[in-house]
Amino acid sequence: MPDNSTPIRRLSVLDVSPVLSGESAAAALHHTLGLARFVDGLGFHRYWLAEHHNTALIASSSPEVMIGHVASVTKHLRVGSGGIMLPNHTPLQVAEAFRTLEALHPGRIDLGIGRAPGTDTRTAVALRRSREAVGADDFPEQMGDLLTFFNGEFPEDHPFRRITAIPEGVSTPPIWLLGSSDFSAALAADLGLGFAFAHHINPEPVLDALRIYRERFQPAATLSEPQAFVAVSAICGETDERAELLARSADLTLLRFQQRRIGPLPSLQEATEYLYSPFERDQIRYNRARLFVGSPQTLKAKLSHFAEQAGVEELMVTTLIHDHADRCRSYQLLAEAFGLPPAAADSGC
Repeated sequence: MPDNSTPIRRLSVLDVSPVLSGESAAAALHHTLGLARFVDGLGFHRYWLAEHHNTALIASSSPEVMIGHVASVTKHLRVGSGGIMLPNHTPLQVAEAFRTLEALHPGRIDLGIGRAPGTDTRTAVALRRSREAVGADDFPEQMGDLLTFFNGEFPEDHPFRRITAIPEGVSTPPIWLLGSSDFSAALAADLGLGFAFAHHINPEPVLDALRIYRERFQPAATLSEPQAFVAVSAICGETDERAELLARSADLTLLRFQQRRIGPLPSLQEATEYLYSPFERDQIRYNRARLFVGSPQTLKAKLSHFAEQAGVEELMVTTLIHDHADRCRSYQLLAEAFGLPPAAADSGC
């Protein structure tokens, strides 16, 4: 059972399928399947896949495809999107994709929805087919259409009234709104949806956003009370020193992201040999506000304190470590530190 000394009752995984320096994007997707099988046996609760486009760092561009594969190679995890960037899709397309997934894997699918493009402006134009669509501020309307395609309650005079999201007769998977701001928190509350805050993207507003979500929450047919968790970036090693070493790849990646020099996740050798300027070292120290690093004991204390402040019982962990075995080991150490009940024998990673 989870350790009663911590408010954290569930740990989950957010996987962006990072492309490792020296490896291919295809290898990154296969690493995702291996990691999913591994954490399925460790007792993790959810496994969510991201949507990003036109980046050399992230191979996860089609979460709806990866969800099906991950669900097929696991038995216990809830599998979902972290998230589907709704402006890049049509609401009907999303409703049908996730009804199909729910039909194939009943009771195990989550639909996490985001409003960011998950890419640069030029690529967003290619995804949405016009600059006007990129500039449109119609996310609440898109969410309304998506929810109504699931419940089939378009008004009689609505142009979509006679359209049915196929397959019929399938339960609606739990819907979560993703965000890193007050806007998403308020919209999730108004719509009566679950809310997942992206601390790994923007740590500062987390407490205010969660407070707004809880205060404004309106019960809905699918959710009677607020449900929230936080996605965090964490790196765990056997010792604090080992964790700090493993974190060098993530430190350099975040720095390159700020400099718009995005590439594959650098190896420890690349990160160690990089000649950092004093300004870049200051940036790395600043970026550590959105990265938890340490031994199992250190991370258990840090994450438990954070969860208590945020008032959440579930943390979703994303981990940028270059070596795949070390990445798997990081999740294993977290599972052991928090006393997750193993769901199966160790399957290897």
